[in-house]
Amino acid sequence: MLRSVDELLAVAAPGSEPAGELRIGVPPFLSELALEGPIDRLREAFPRLALRITAGWSPALLQSVERAALDAAAVMMPASFPMPETLVSTLLGVQPTVLVAARDFALPPGPVPLDALLRHPWVLSQDGCGMRSALSHAFSAAGLPFDVAVEAFGSDLQLSLVARGARLGIASTAALARSPHRDALQVVDTVDVEPGISVWLVHGVLPGRLMRPVELLRERLAAVLEAENRRRSGDEAEMPAH
Repeated sequence: MLRSVDELLAVAAPGSEPAGELRIGVPPFLSELALEGPIDRLREAFPRLALRITAGWSPALLQSVERAALDAAAVMMPASFPMPETLVSTLLGVQPTVLVAARDFALPPGPVPLDALLRHPWVLSQDGCGMRSALSHAFSAAGLPFDVAVEAFGSDLQLSLVARGARLGIASTAALARSPHRDALQVVDTVDVEPGISVWLVHGVLPGRLMRPVELLRERLAAVLEAENRRRSGDEAEMPAH
């Protein structure tokens, strides 16, 4: 009862400073972007608010928000994934993705159908990664098997392994553009895989004290993603494609 009264007072007094705890979840591929700007901005704007940051794969973060174990989470899901109706979901943007192979990896000319990639294993993140889910869904929809040879954490390690040859991978175009291995890689042109991952901010019913902080988090994350995509479009070097 006392907590409910406090929350009603916080809503009634828009100038009051949010306090207490805000529990936020972020997936690994967004953690660097989120921690560099949006989280720091939250700390500056709401110094009395204790931030608790949890890193995890998007499906687990969604479940944590549904269970109210987290107040809000940024998640990366395939474009075709239906977001839970029990949560408030705001689309922040789309991270473009590409399939990659070593530069000297032999591929047929033109867009490559998925069945032409069957005999080649993949280097991917652990199960739960949004990009892996999109790729797995594409193979499943085509009735094709899906061979993951190496599960590696982090895009830098994955692209390094792909650049050494004999395996395929998937990466955001931003990760590829800033990778030290990009000159040793080529983009695999295919029309059978969704060319991007949707980035969402999700939350349940929020207490009044958390409404402004979560709104600021949404605004700052969307701005960071937009700036990252603009930088990628302006600075990305031309990659050989097949």
